[in-house]
Amino acid sequence: MQTPQFRSSDRLPRRLAQAAFGALTLLSLSASAQAQATPLYTFSVDWHGPTVGAPDSMFGFPITEGDVLRPAPGFPAFGPLPAPAIQFSGGFAPVPGLGLAFHAPCVGHAGGTPCRVEVDALDYGRSRLLQPGMPLKGAVHFSVDRFAFGPMPVPPSVGSENAAGVAEASADAFVGLGLMAGPLAPGAAPMPGNTGAVDGNGMVSASGFTYRGVGLVEPLPPIAGPAAPGDNMDALATGFLAGPVGFPPQGIWFSLDSGFMDPLLGVPNTGSAAFHGFVGGDVLHVAGPGGPPAVYAPAGLLGLNLIGAVDADDLDALAIHENGMPGYQPSLVPNDWAAGGSDMLLFSVRRGSAVIGMPDSIFGLPITEGDILTRPVAGGVSPFPGIYIAAENLGLMTARVPPPVVAFSADLDALDIPVAPIFDCNGNGVEDAFDIATGGATDVNLNGVPDACELLSVSYCFCPAPFGPCGNHDPAAGCKNSTGVGGLLTATGSGSIALDNLVFNATQLPPAKPGLLLQGGSAIAGVPFFDGRRCVNGPIFRHGGVVTTAAGTASYGPGLAAWTVANFGVGGWLTPGSTWNFQFWHRDTLLPCGTRANLTNAVGVTFTP
Repeated sequence: MQTPQFRSSDRLPRRLAQAAFGALTLLSLSASAQAQATPLYTFSVDWHGPTVGAPDSMFGFPITEGDVLRPAPGFPAFGPLPAPAIQFSGGFAPVPGLGLAFHAPCVGHAGGTPCRVEVDALDYGRSRLLQPGMPLKGAVHFSVDRFAFGPMPVPPSVGSENAAGVAEASADAFVGLGLMAGPLAPGAAPMPGNTGAVDGNGMVSASGFTYRGVGLVEPLPPIAGPAAPGDNMDALATGFLAGPVGFPPQGIWFSLDSGFMDPLLGVPNTGSAAFHGFVGGDVLHVAGPGGPPAVYAPAGLLGLNLIGAVDADDLDALAIHENGMPGYQPSLVPNDWAAGGSDMLLFSVRRGSAVIGMPDSIFGLPITEGDILTRPVAGGVSPFPGIYIAAENLGLMTARVPPPVVAFSADLDALDIPVAPIFDCNGNGVEDAFDIATGGATDVNLNGVPDACELLSVSYCFCPAPFGPCGNHDPAAGCKNSTGVGGLLTATGSGSIALDNLVFNATQLPPAKPGLLLQGGSAIAGVPFFDGRRCVNGPIFRHGGVVTTAAGTASYGPGLAAWTVANFGVGGWLTPGSTWNFQFWHRDTLLPCGTRANLTNAVGVTFTP
């Protein structure tokens, strides 16, 4: 075999080499735990945004603010994405759902025009059962409205995504950081804050982050009035269900909208609860597709509607763990549900509710719209709900601390506490967003996926005209060999040194020919080399020789990181943070140019811990 010769003059300028790695191919791995169940990620939107009235991506049916939606791909994904699909209708069409009598007349109305089916909160009765002292490592998922704000210690956060000129928080879902099971007074969390887990549209945000989305419209600037240019995620329910996703086996819990005036928007809420014979503080339940809805937990039992008008409070977020006994068994004190005798029911209230500012029954603190609440504590300091997790622990600004910096606290629009992480690519039982935000995982490309779970790579050094040394061009691979096409090198697995599961596959090669994988510390623009183009450059290391299969393929890995340690000096080791370039060289006796050897394209990989 002829020994390849490399010249130092073949080096690619540093700026060009860096630009070549600017476009990274992301191959995300799925967690095996999630793959064993059908994921369900559903939500609703409020009546102000443009998704209301738009055709859904499953049936082409107009979306309403009463429908339970899901991302068109079935689960949050990177954008661009089509409009969401209707998972459960607010009424009976296009599929049976919540059985709301006024749903049909609302079908087709445009966003920014109120109708009578607004769904404010959503749950499937499968939230994680919280127990005293339980750490909640990214388990608390929530959404906020367009006026929400907060500090920005760990972006992407409510603060960074709703900063001036960004206005994208209202379509996103966030997870709390330093939380444990409550009750938690303001300042009780060791690391208060939040980080983005699911994006509205799955595209790069103005703050520079990209994470998986659900197909909503962004941005949504905090302006008053009925119509809005973007969407607001208004309810949220997730889970992993065995088998195909049908109607949730325990049914659906939800709340409807009160009709009082929104003090920031300057317009009244829709009053969808009253139109259907309920109040906005009631928790409703539908046992099967199409209803009818019935009261599960009345507002008064939750400490709501005790002052003011008949429909003075609006329940705006919901997380339930149903104990399996018929009806609602109220808790007497927080966490007594851990014994199974009561149902865990956590909620928030909407901006403008009469209970805001009233003393909660646990701490005696003024209730705000960003608090996660529980029903009144037996023998508590007031008849009003108790603060289970104060808004400040979620990283939300409030008007509670005197003197108030803001007139209104951040509004908690949706709440979910899944029994298993929604995204847990490394299988450690912790939400990926939490892992990244707290330093448990790196995310160099800011896409919400731990680097250890994806391949950060770029394929280059193809052979379009006029680069084939003797007219043997192939724009989709290396230069053409005796098979009539060029050799193609691809990579699978990840760049994680700890996992060491990177695999290179060379295909479209002549059968039964010797070859070897070249590993270069730098890249060059490409120079003629045998019948192909060489784009990897010094320092050069050669992996062990192989013979191509009868199908004209060759593979290297897994275990490449360990192999380099065993066979190369320290300068050739694959280490976290390093970038290496790979190209497969092979013999071929019938090559177009007659040099008896050729090369595939090249692949550059950035390695992570």
